[in-house]
Amino acid sequence: MNNIALKYRIFIKIVVLISKTWRINIIGNLQTQCGIIAFWHSEMLPMWKYFGKLNSTAIISRSKDGEILSQIVKSWNVDVIRGSSAVGGSEVMKEMIEIAKKKFILITPDGPKGPKNKMKAGTVVTSLRANVPIYLCNSNFKSKIVFKKSWDLFQFPLPFSKIDINISEPIYLDYTEDRDVVNSYILQLENKLNQIDA
Repeated sequence: MNNIALKYRIFIKIVVLISKTWRINIIGNLQTQCGIIAFWHSEMLPMWKYFGKLNSTAIISRSKDGEILSQIVKSWNVDVIRGSSAVGGSEVMKEMIEIAKKKFILITPDGPKGPKNKMKAGTVVTSLRANVPIYLCNSNFKSKIVFKKSWDLFQFPLPFSKIDINISEPIYLDYTEDRDVVNSYILQLENKLNQIDA
């Protein structure tokens, strides 16, 4: 954390402090002890906050913003893998597959740069190769700040916000190496995640 400027350290402490006031309500449940939990990039903060109670690892990019987010997430007792499909892709994928067999992997499938709410392949490929289920999660909170200049319209819950997190039933995918089938899985999951109403 030495490489983070003082203003960012203060920002991290403020976010962590505010997060302690969030009132998180869970709809659904996790039916396994490991697997993939996927949610859109714009909703990641309350997701990381809640799932930090579990045995989980988050995938966060190696960017400067990713370094700040990593420190926030670590304060919530979530382990972190740094990387993305663009940076360290194959290495990160191997690590994700091994970890998903033992604990939960937290993935923002449209991150780190979008397009917004468009799923990339990592979630599906990890599920297939690790033979673990996918849980799709959506959050809903009205008291928030929306960063309209960010690519994902990032949402920050205000203090004391009530946050509903909807967890889908576990989704198991039949193993395949057929690229067309994999692309079909990606589109199906993307549509399901966009349709979840918390």
